[in-house]
Amino acid sequence: LVRMLAALTAEPLDRGNEHFQPSTLALTTIDVGNPADNVIPAKGSASFNIRFNDEHTSDTLKNWIRRKCDSVGGPYDLTFRVSGESFLTLPGRLSDLVAEAVQRVTGHRPELSTTGGTSDARFIKNHCPVVEFGIVGQTMHKVDEHVSVTDVERLTDIYEAVIDGFFTPDNVTHESVSGKV
Repeated sequence: LVRMLAALTAEPLDRGNEHFQPSTLALTTIDVGNPADNVIPAKGSASFNIRFNDEHTSDTLKNWIRRKCDSVGGPYDLTFRVSGESFLTLPGRLSDLVAEAVQRVTGHRPELSTTGGTSDARFIKNHCPVVEFGIVGQTMHKVDEHVSVTDVERLTDIYEAVIDGFFTPDNVTHESVSGKV
């Protein structure tokens, strides 16, 4: 198990690219289930997490993991859980519209970034272009998560500016307002 983990962590998965930071593999648990320190364990298990960019898919990473484990040899079992594929909405009309709205409301131009971690947009990215932005606070993802009312009001103003910008006569096209009934 230790040799397999060493093979998985020996080299970086990639160096990142123009839009993404490098992919990372982090060991999250190693366990032999052995409460005694003088007994050779019968088995061991480990878990790891891979945050991957658009240079990989879950399938290419699964194959890479199997090749690394096979190169060490010995019996092993693998269980995979994929929470979402990496994706990228290239900079363009939508990201420009959102960035302009943020700048208009806050006075600051946002940085286009993919450093936010796993995105809920992964569930709709195949159906429409997505850009995520929102409030980031010191209590984000904690039990007592909260933000100021002022921040919520500013976020509302940004959403309104995005909608107004999207539906200006210069931006409305037949394609963007057509639909099926």
